[in-house]
Amino acid sequence: MISLFGKNEPEPTFLDKLKKSVSKTKAALSETVDTIFLGARKIDPSILKNLETALLSTDLGVKATREILDAVREKLDRHALSDAAQLKHEIKLHILRILNASAKPDGPSATGVSNSPNGAGTRVIFIVGVNGVGKTTSIGKLANRLRQENRSVVLCAADTFRAAAIEQLEIWAHRNGVEVIKQKSGADPAAVVYDAVAAGKARAADVVIVDTAGRLHTKSNLMAELEKMKRTAAKVIPGAPHDVLLVLDATTGQNGLAQAREFTSTVGVTGIILTKLDGTAKGGIVVAISRELGLPIRFVGTGEQINDLIPFDAEAYTNSLFD
Repeated sequence: MISLFGKNEPEPTFLDKLKKSVSKTKAALSETVDTIFLGARKIDPSILKNLETALLSTDLGVKATREILDAVREKLDRHALSDAAQLKHEIKLHILRILNASAKPDGPSATGVSNSPNGAGTRVIFIVGVNGVGKTTSIGKLANRLRQENRSVVLCAADTFRAAAIEQLEIWAHRNGVEVIKQKSGADPAAVVYDAVAAGKARAADVVIVDTAGRLHTKSNLMAELEKMKRTAAKVIPGAPHDVLLVLDATTGQNGLAQAREFTSTVGVTGIILTKLDGTAKGGIVVAISRELGLPIRFVGTGEQINDLIPFDAEAYTNSLFD
């Protein structure tokens, strides 16, 4: 990376990007905890109301907030907490437990995408979500990550309704040097999925990423169409799609949680891509999703550049909020 003065500067690390992206959430949480203790050496039970407000303001969620407060209260009763540092440590441990509980035991690769079962065959990933959350952009960034790991990728332009959606995906395909399978605007999305998955299988591609049309989680007919697309993929490659990743905008907070709940019950979401984490103080939605839905956060968007999509790391995220 070249600076304004012509010197090489190191590329920001995963932790650097994550720290920057959660800085607003950290200000709303960690720094609020510090403020609570200004002028006080010891924790007093009366501060719990202020702590509750701080936790809820980051969209940590009611359930996770209640559990954290109960744990803090229990330690207060045993005189096991006496300062801000110990309180932060207790909160951090509880957040980490929640996030680790939703992680898949087999775990994704360094790109956040697991290999196909038995390490062979083409893996099919559906990208779903409502309009405007950044699905197509996330696909382009994900394809970039996979290409960096020397995996072959085919993109599927199954969003045949939104104006310019196919063209947008083609731009990302060109940037990543990968193939995109498409039909004309207005075509049956399931037919495009069939073509793309068949092409991926024929070419022995490592991954086929399917771009789906944005749909409101309350529209049953559109949800039924997603089910049809899933069945079509499974006809070509049994077990497909292997992942259904829901893209959520972190700035929507609890509204995103409602979206995730409906998509999960309807189309079997296996993980979350959380975009715009760098633009919100409500990054606690990461914890709420994990606690209330049991879904792993697979990637977070940390900026506008092609490399600004990083596999989620629970420990790094939690440390970034407090350290």
